[in-house]
Amino acid sequence: MNHVSYREKIKGYKKDPFSALLLVLVVLAALITVGVLISLVAYIIIKGVPNITPALFAWEYNTENVSMMPAVINTVTITLISLVFAVPIGIFSAIYLVEYAKRGNRFIPMVRLTTETLAGIPSIVYGLFGYLLFNIYLGWGYSILGGALTLAIMILPLIMRTTEEALLSVSDMYREGSFGLGAGKLRTVFKIVLPSAVPGILSGVILAVGRIVGETAALLYPAGTAPVVPDGVMESGRTLAVHMYALLNEGLYTEQAYATAVILLILVIGINALSAFIAKRVGVKG
Repeated sequence: MNHVSYREKIKGYKKDPFSALLLVLVVLAALITVGVLISLVAYIIIKGVPNITPALFAWEYNTENVSMMPAVINTVTITLISLVFAVPIGIFSAIYLVEYAKRGNRFIPMVRLTTETLAGIPSIVYGLFGYLLFNIYLGWGYSILGGALTLAIMILPLIMRTTEEALLSVSDMYREGSFGLGAGKLRTVFKIVLPSAVPGILSGVILAVGRIVGETAALLYPAGTAPVVPDGVMESGRTLAVHMYALLNEGLYTEQAYATAVILLILVIGINALSAFIAKRVGVKG
């Protein structure tokens, strides 16, 4: 294998100024992206860490401690409920589109167009839809379940598309080998194809979790902003993102809002790290 030396690369760039310009633009874009990320994280940490106090983790919220613990519990609850509804439907829909739908089926382009359209709808529209459907039409009022179902509808296109891409990336040689050994369609899909696509599927789930945890507009109408730990899923409650929005909107607890941002950042990083670890372990086993 021939290795191009550094001097030869420089000569190549001198001969082709357009390639050098593209290289500069790519490096500049990468530096800007990394710089913005580092600046954002550093700003949140500097402003938020000094304001983290034990009172912020009290079980009950009041105007003195401005506790975020109810919001943490509500965030985990809404995330789990949303994933319970969205992940199976999204994965099974993608399996049908990739593995079972016949080639040339006119239904597939329609589903993909609908999925892309739903993925581009602003979150505030989902919130209004959830409010009209769950709060008004079904009469649930402000509830954790209504907010979770609204988010499940919102992340469903994301999970479908990422799962579909993960399944399409699995080589047909795996399927042909399984069929050649006498395995049926169902066994091939669930024993051969799905384990190979698990890392890609989990990547979509990670993106969905990140969107759920950081969402505010889609939860303001269906779930409400009650700063308490609800006794059931049919009662109102706020997530961390909504909690931070409410504190900043009131303008009285700015320091506590920065502290909430730090906890939210740690929660997102922890979820991503755990999901990546699980994906790696499952990938290795597969």
